[in-house]
Amino acid sequence: MTNAERLRIPPVAMPEQEPAERIHNVREVPLGFTREMAMTEAQRCLHCANQPCVEGCPVGVRIPEFIKAVEAGDEAAGIAIIKETNLLPAVCGRVCPQEEQCQENCTVGRSHRDVSQAVQIGKLERYLADWEREHHAAVVPKLPPATGKRVAVIGSGPAGLTVAGDLAKLGHAVTVFEALHKPGGVLAYGIPEFRLPKEIVDAEVAYLTRLGVNFQYNTVIGKSLTVDEVRHSYDAVFIGSGAGLPNFLHIPGENLLGVYSANEYLTRANLMHAYDEDSDTPILRGKSVAVLGGGNVAMDSARTALRLGAHRVMVIYRRSEQEMPARKEEYQHATQEGVEFRFLENPVEILGGTDGWVTGLTVQKMQLGEPDASGRRRPLPIAGQTSNVPADVVVVAIGNNPNPLIPAALPGLQVNQHGGIVTNEDTMETSVPGVYAGGDIVLGAATVILAMGQGRKAARAIHAYLSSRGRVSG
Repeated sequence: MTNAERLRIPPVAMPEQEPAERIHNVREVPLGFTREMAMTEAQRCLHCANQPCVEGCPVGVRIPEFIKAVEAGDEAAGIAIIKETNLLPAVCGRVCPQEEQCQENCTVGRSHRDVSQAVQIGKLERYLADWEREHHAAVVPKLPPATGKRVAVIGSGPAGLTVAGDLAKLGHAVTVFEALHKPGGVLAYGIPEFRLPKEIVDAEVAYLTRLGVNFQYNTVIGKSLTVDEVRHSYDAVFIGSGAGLPNFLHIPGENLLGVYSANEYLTRANLMHAYDEDSDTPILRGKSVAVLGGGNVAMDSARTALRLGAHRVMVIYRRSEQEMPARKEEYQHATQEGVEFRFLENPVEILGGTDGWVTGLTVQKMQLGEPDASGRRRPLPIAGQTSNVPADVVVVAIGNNPNPLIPAALPGLQVNQHGGIVTNEDTMETSVPGVYAGGDIVLGAATVILAMGQGRKAARAIHAYLSSRGRVSG
């Protein structure tokens, strides 16, 4: 097939649950490619010699090679190629912003001058990962002899899981300490079932256990064990404890009953199964829900509120649609499901009744000025233009800061003004020798794949560090 013929093949549409059906369940919305769909989509790849898509992948997946395997109908070869550098392909295929990374660099999309026309790399990655799971075809690579070196990983989010898997493949003994009763970090508590089924996360973790990774749950480092106890028991430590400290607006009424941080709201729904009618987990099933923010977490919160039975769900965002940081796909799904978007409005007060419960919000009308440090146009209030919006639940989804527990418990650990751990960008080493960090504890609330990219960097550096301190194979 010539390149001209490949360029004429339109993107294959992935089937989805209908909006009217899916708002009444928590099943996954996109249904995945069939084999025929995947092979057709794979035919769109030009197999560029310079492979710009690989440059856009934070973990360096050999994208054209796995796509060629899909086109040839060799799923086993395709998933093996992915797993050389990415041990969480089913997760990445679902939640990574491919349109801003590998697909943004895709020659096909650039030829059409439209990133939506790029080869759907993420959906092909998901296809292969799902094929592997459905066919029970996961292959554990032959592992090198044990090095005798022990590594502690604090946190089982995307960065921690990546570090653990990469180091286990090099023969190191890895123990992952997780504060919660389930692995996955933000993958488990933050991303809803309808976007990332928890069986997917469990399957990815199960593969890591087959590599020899040990998981220790219900262990809060800094409380259950001191950081020093961990450091003295292991040859190296990786901190991937995430960004679990929610931000608030600091406006009147934020302490009223019925106000949630998105972190708490989603944790109750996702990790503690408040979706289920017979769940013991308390959550307020509001009829009119206001979500404050414009990122992916705001979309997740709004769509969760619908599935909890809300009749009206509003996303209130102080900038315009063009400045909203949420993925286009998530915004489209929310819109299809009936979420109302109120752009250029900024909450200035949360209103409550005499009983202490939320009754609504006062919002300030905004206009856009010159770009600020973020590169987006700065929202400016329009004098005298405020209005009240009724609501019985408010979810604050304006980002999180890094978890402060571990930095506070480790003297000499350098942090920035936001509480994030300062690291060497190339090695992820902290100011404390033998201690590394990555993911949201370094980046702030960022994407899964960026956290994984830092995890890969850290794993390479830790292996080099351990090798320098004694004979290590590999």
